[in-house]
Amino acid sequence: MEDYVRMNNVKLGKNARVFCFANLYGCIIGENTKIGAFVEIQKNVLIGKNCKISSHSFICEGVTIEDGVFIGHGVMFINDLYPRAVNADGSLQTEEDWKVIKTIVKKRASIGSNATILGGITIGENALVGAGSVVTKDVPPNTIVAGNPAKIIKEIKEKE
Repeated sequence: MEDYVRMNNVKLGKNARVFCFANLYGCIIGENTKIGAFVEIQKNVLIGKNCKISSHSFICEGVTIEDGVFIGHGVMFINDLYPRAVNADGSLQTEEDWKVIKTIVKKRASIGSNATILGGITIGENALVGAGSVVTKDVPPNTIVAGNPAKIIKEIKEKE
């Protein structure tokens, strides 16, 4: 029986697990990382080791996720701040018509379910993004942010 996972030109680290109905192409997944069902990970994405990517998340080109990161259910990354289907002349846009905006999620950060992460953002080490948040600017290390737009709620102290 087919396992219903599409992978094309993917580098999977040792003991990485990908669950059913995932779509991965042209990306690198680190060792011991777990990718949930219905996740799409596009080309040129780098995901570190020991990460958990929960179901229904979308990780687009230009995203780097460092080691030990948690991505909740339905998290959406965006790599184009001014998306258009067509050019000014009405022709369908291609990859040559726009520039990928890079996003970085630093080590041990956590992003709650249904958060949206705009392009060009860095989420700092050990930061926590609350569920449903819309992150429009960098998140400092060791902070909790939440809301739309996401704002700093508090700093994370040792042992939290």
